Amino acid sequence: MGQMLDYTYDAIVVEGDTAFTLPALCRACGLDSAQLIALVDEGVLAPAGREPNDWLFAGPSLRTALTARRLMQDLELDLAGVAMALDLLAEIAALRARLNRLGAG
Repeated sequence: MGQMLDYTYDAIVVEGDTAFTLPALCRACGLDSAQLIALVDEGVLAPAGREPNDWLFAGPSLRTALTARRLMQDLELDLAGVAMALDLLAEIAALRARLNRLGAG
């Protein structure tokens, strides 16, 4: 018989108008500031502000950072791989939403 996989999902509710500073996002997602800065440099995260000390990340950035962390840890992806995987996941979500709107989902 095949191996049984057990998945546990964590849910975090973040208000749409929530904003995180760099240190706050680090605490919330479990990545250090160097990792988050690298994700910004790779285009995965897009904070408001010119410098890391001034950055504000919108609420949905937490979900992106958590997903990026899981991809780096679980699949051992590098930053380019994380960026590509996140783009593909976003495209899949958009296609699913489109199918649902068309009544095919």
